[in-house]
Amino acid sequence: MTLRKPPLRDVHAGEGATFTEFGGWDMPVEFDSIKAEHAAVREEAGIFDVSHMGQIEVAGPDADELMQKLTTNDVTELGHGDSHYSMITDEDGTILDDTVVYRLPEDENTEFLFVPNAGHDEQMYRRWTDYRDEWNLDATVENATDEYAMYAVQGPDAPDLVADAASDSVTDLSKFDGKYAEFEGVDCWTARTGYTGEDGFEIIVPTEAAEAVWESFDCQPCGLGARDTLRMEMGFLLSGQDFDAEDNPRNPYEAGVGWTVKLDTEFVGRDALEQVDAEGTDEEFVGIKLVDRGVARHGYDVTDTDDHVIGEVTSGTMSPTLNEPIALGYVPTEYADAGTVVRVMVRGQSKKAKIANTPFLSD
Repeated sequence: MTLRKPPLRDVHAGEGATFTEFGGWDMPVEFDSIKAEHAAVREEAGIFDVSHMGQIEVAGPDADELMQKLTTNDVTELGHGDSHYSMITDEDGTILDDTVVYRLPEDENTEFLFVPNAGHDEQMYRRWTDYRDEWNLDATVENATDEYAMYAVQGPDAPDLVADAASDSVTDLSKFDGKYAEFEGVDCWTARTGYTGEDGFEIIVPTEAAEAVWESFDCQPCGLGARDTLRMEMGFLLSGQDFDAEDNPRNPYEAGVGWTVKLDTEFVGRDALEQVDAEGTDEEFVGIKLVDRGVARHGYDVTDTDDHVIGEVTSGTMSPTLNEPIALGYVPTEYADAGTVVRVMVRGQSKKAKIANTPFLSD
């Protein structure tokens, strides 16, 4: 299978990046080291190429209705320039993907832009067009993923860096607000969003300006390795790892994002999720800190103190900020309180651990 390449794949290779396959894309995993890139974002600023994220544009008289029926959050609450985090669920309430939905400025032809995860753009394009046709809605849907690069400038210094590079004021944007701003003479959608827990912006750049805009930022280039450790410290979900419709089906309440579900709206999966909300869940998504020496990884068993398997680690790493091993995963609700002692099987050895609050940095 041929991997998709971001517009700056060759530029990144020239900068010494190493690459990994992710969601069908050939993406930079690190430029210098994960630890150095992670520290740059926590302490100063770094720039990520996240062009593997999808770009689906929705327009037309029935765009609101289509978006409302296919995402769990309430799009009618979004003003022009606003965005929110939402889930895409099937009829059973199982998460197919998580996404950020942007309502674009009123003078734009496109009403909404939403961002599926790597490798999901075609799936979501088909889902939107299939349901549009089934419901006979007047809306256009375009998969514009290949028309754009997408960058995330993140860290305490990110607002100043983005302000210096933009020809328009952007620091007046609140969290989850966005606007079109000019970089290197090109209008780019610029939103105060991110996946690191730090302040920053995500910038969607027409491919013809991809290299010029990337080079306009004088900060540490970062790969997916640091993006992963940063999001784990915050307890953020990773599609395909912390939930997967086929291999690890989860609903939003299990995954700790029930706040994205607005049951007073009509969407695919609503009835199933109303029942889950009323009855509760058997398992919860939690943070885990190892007490014994070792690092928990995806797929490792979580056990009780008698080594009976009760759950599973979905993500794990050695936290560069805390210098201690952290993990995310699912355990029965009776084990989900912070401080509960559990154990994790690490390479066949039982290691003491404790359930922890997320973000880990504030625990």
